[in-house]
Amino acid sequence: VRLVESGGDLVQPGGSLRLSCAASGFTFSRYAMNWYRQAPGKERELVAGITSAGDITHYLDSVQGRFTISRDNAKNTAYLQMNSLKPEDTAVYYCNARFGFINYWGQGTQVTVSS
Repeated sequence: VRLVESGGDLVQPGGSLRLSCAASGFTFSRYAMNWYRQAPGKERELVAGITSAGDITHYLDSVQGRFTISRDNAKNTAYLQMNSLKPEDTAVYYCNARFGFINYWGQGTQVTVSS
């Protein structure tokens, strides 16, 4: 089982990034997908989630309207489009696949928002 995140970078406030999470080794289309983030000295928090069919999404209040989670089950990939980025969005972003009590995690990708 592998989840590989990519797309993290240094970006200026107000900028955009798209994170990708490429999955392999399990039946991707059966799993809900989530993006978490963890800033230095803080707890890991759930940023966004999407159901296995991609029909329902949910977001952390502070990213609602700025971030969009999506998935392509044909490509076994989940995405997080991040717009209007703020310095407080700086964190390591982790991809998570969940099916019942089964959880898989990626290694994380660094997003830094700074001028």
